[in-house]
Amino acid sequence: MIEQMLAYNQEFVRNEGYRKFSTSKYPDKKIAILTCMDTRLVELLPAALGIRNGDVKMIKNAGGMITGPFDSAVRSLLVAIVELGVQEVMVIGHTDCGVSGINAQMMIHHLIERGVSQDHIDMMRYCGIDFEKWLRGFDSVESSVAETVDLLRNHPLMPADVVINGYIIDSETGELHPQNL
Repeated sequence: MIEQMLAYNQEFVRNEGYRKFSTSKYPDKKIAILTCMDTRLVELLPAALGIRNGDVKMIKNAGGMITGPFDSAVRSLLVAIVELGVQEVMVIGHTDCGVSGINAQMMIHHLIERGVSQDHIDMMRYCGIDFEKWLRGFDSVESSVAETVDLLRNHPLMPADVVINGYIIDSETGELHPQNL
């Protein structure tokens, strides 16, 4: 499958397909979106919000969550805000999220089944990695969005003038539901 994608890329570049996507590194709408990596949102979310290439900074991870005050999502948001002119942050969870209900112990069990050494897991724990916190899912998308918005609003490095709000998008229809946080 990757070979097919690489062949397509060669043709894309040869035909100058990139020209219609030309923009700068600065988001035109001055918005950053933290959302889930769910495959249903790849085209649905931009279409549902009317955003195009160059409009926003999009940060995606499993569950659209922040796993700690200094994780890569927070770093990406701070870079977008301080260096690239973002003034508003949208935290967008979605219905039927695969991270909902994830059990960290079960994830560790599956990693071991896939050949990850228990010694490696033990060593990471010894180094301070809290697998239960890092691999956790959430019970409700509403509480996950609320927790993420709260963490960002109260983060010691977040500039006070940045507007941060939470939303849930229907992963079938694209309807966006603001969360009153």
